Amino acid sequence: MIKFSEIKVGDYLIADNDGDKKQGEVTNLNHDEKQVCVDTGAQEFWYETEQLSPIALDEDQLMKLKFHKQENPDGTVKYMKGAFRMMLPAKGDFSHFELWYRDEHRHIMHPLNVHHLQNHFYEMTKVHLNDESFD
Repeated sequence: MIKFSEIKVGDYLIADNDGDKKQGEVTNLNHDEKQVCVDTGAQEFWYETEQLSPIALDEDQLMKLKFHKQENPDGTVKYMKGAFRMMLPAKGDFSHFELWYRDEHRHIMHPLNVHHLQNHFYEMTKVHLNDESFD
């Protein structure tokens, strides 16, 4: 389950409609009822937070979000989208990492889900992180 306060329009989540789980994008929020409207590609539907689950952040998800990858000689791995950077201590190690954009740096000391990365990205760049490409 995801806390309603963590969810922002544009976030990618998994919506469960009676066992049919699909990845979708949050398109609207109903703060009074604490419901989330998710577009799964086939339809938009309102969900309770109990019907939503996060998407674990991994390399496949970063590639879907159009990040570019750079493996460094010291074993670290940098992912880039525009001027936004994410540095992992080792290939596939998403347990802790560094985010930076221009002069702002954040040290993340625990694994994140995709919607958490999207929220950090937006806070730092004022641009929504999605699967559209830009450089």
